[in-house]
Parts: sequence; C-alpha cells; structure tokens
Amino acid sequence: MALPKDPFILYSMVNMKLRDAYPSLDALCEDLDEDRKEIEELLSAAGFTYDEEHNCFR
Repeated sequence: MALPKDPFILYSMVNMKLRDAYPSLDALCEDLDEDRKEIEELLSAAGFTYDEEHNCFR
C-alpha cells in the first residue's frame, strides 16, 4: 500500500497507523516497505516532526 504524497493526508494516515497498529515509525516503515526519511521529509516540509516519546507526528 503506497502512502499518500499530500503531507496533510499523510500526516493523518501515519498518525492513525502509529496510534492503532505500530509501536514506532521504524516498525511502520518496515512493515509497509516505506522510506522513513521520505516520510519525515514530506511531513517536515509541512511543519510536522516525529515525536518518538509519543509515537506521533506533531
């Protein structure tokens, strides 16, 4: 399943998946065969950063 490229849809989808199914961003990326750096760059461009302690983008 390819993740959306729109940063706001991606933000919502990734946070939902992190909340419901994955203990970390690394686990999500490994399971979905996605590039963590690409996700972080797309979301960073929209002003979001990954908070490891809370396992979500803010």
